[in-house]
Amino acid sequence: MKTVLLIARILLGVFITYGGINHFLNPALYAPFIPDFLPEALVNYGSGILEIILGVGLFVPGYKQWAAFGIFLLMIAFLPLHVIDVFAANPAVGSKSAAYIRLPVQFVFIAWAWWVWKDTKK
Repeated sequence: MKTVLLIARILLGVFITYGGINHFLNPALYAPFIPDFLPEALVNYGSGILEIILGVGLFVPGYKQWAAFGIFLLMIAFLPLHVIDVFAANPAVGSKSAAYIRLPVQFVFIAWAWWVWKDTKK
């Protein structure tokens, strides 16, 4: 079981870090998710930096517990954006089908981060 948990932590770290890097490589992908009343560049690059820090943190022994909990909280913070997207006339994710798929995926990320966090507490 330890091997499965280690692989889960590594994969989560890779996914989150890649997502953070992608905020810089493809900022237009994230722009539709950012509410109009927030500064787009600041929110996009700020969340990218945060994702990179948290993703890399999963690989640092002294920080992996905090990083896992931070990812858990971040995924919860992003959840309303995906709920709103399901009900939007023109979903930010591209299509209604994609929005319906993306919402449960967000719950998978939340559960995944929680599971990794619980393991790092031991």
